[in-house]
Amino acid sequence: MHIGTTLTNYIIETQRGIQGATGEFTGLLNDISVACKKISDLVDKGDLVGVLGSAGSENVQGETQKKLDIITNEVFIEALGHNGHAAGLASEEMDEICEMPAGAPRGHYLVLFDPLDGSSNIDVNVSVGTIFSILKAPEGVSDPKTEDFLQPGTKQIAAGYCLYGPSTMMVLTTGKGVQMFTLDKDFGEFLLTKDSVQIPEDTEEFAINMSNSRFWEAPVKRYIDECLAGKEGARDKDFNMRWVASMVAEVHRILSRGGVFMYPMDSKMQAKGTAGKLRLMYEANPMSFIIEQAGGASTTGRERIMDISPTGIHQRVPVVLGAKNEVERITRYHNEG
Repeated sequence: MHIGTTLTNYIIETQRGIQGATGEFTGLLNDISVACKKISDLVDKGDLVGVLGSAGSENVQGETQKKLDIITNEVFIEALGHNGHAAGLASEEMDEICEMPAGAPRGHYLVLFDPLDGSSNIDVNVSVGTIFSILKAPEGVSDPKTEDFLQPGTKQIAAGYCLYGPSTMMVLTTGKGVQMFTLDKDFGEFLLTKDSVQIPEDTEEFAINMSNSRFWEAPVKRYIDECLAGKEGARDKDFNMRWVASMVAEVHRILSRGGVFMYPMDSKMQAKGTAGKLRLMYEANPMSFIIEQAGGASTTGRERIMDISPTGIHQRVPVVLGAKNEVERITRYHNEG
């Protein structure tokens, strides 16, 4: 596919010749792109239109919601709920799956989304993003229930994110590699700017929240200590550390120049009775699909994330993703005990 192709034309071409393919999938991705364009405009305007700051409420995870968390959630539901391309929607910001508009036509796809990942950064003008995962609705199901969404990541037919930074970029996989599209705001379209993105298998860059180091498990401490030892240590090379606290920004950096990202299990989470920090359905699965399609790897530190059978729509898991050799090393350390 040549650079400059629109997102719509890219989807049409990649779906051509696939048995059973219809325009419904293309329409669904167009709905998502419309939502992301609207969110991009809101993020750009920020305080000019009064969308920054706290909303004074909490989401299902007990996290303080920003005004834009609520607004972007509504934007996504509005864009995807009326065109007959989705059978059901689920949002990180809502306790239960979304109730589809009464009388609206239904499609054959389930969409799970985090409308504004990294929203704690929005007030300080650091990159944030939207993450989405697309599944097929079970055959014959027109009114999906929560259990219909609980499919392992291997069942995803597409996943992506939209990064709202110096430029707005849509990163997408449909299981045929990873493509990056940049929003041309004069043209009003996402245009292909990088095709077949690949992550180097080795890296000298890691991302982790060092403030949690006293809570880490021994395998994570071992790995980070080796990185910090640099050329004088067992790895015989120096490492750089990065931490943005926005998963979209972290993953985008890895796709752009390599690296490894970790939000591992720790004793603080265990004491709270949680199985990890990041949400399997809204963050870990879609990002794992993208990372694997770019030649990287993604595990909990012990098992491949996309093989997990979900038990809840808001289930959390530890995440280690990025450069294949580094992820395999960290996973090996965990399995060695």
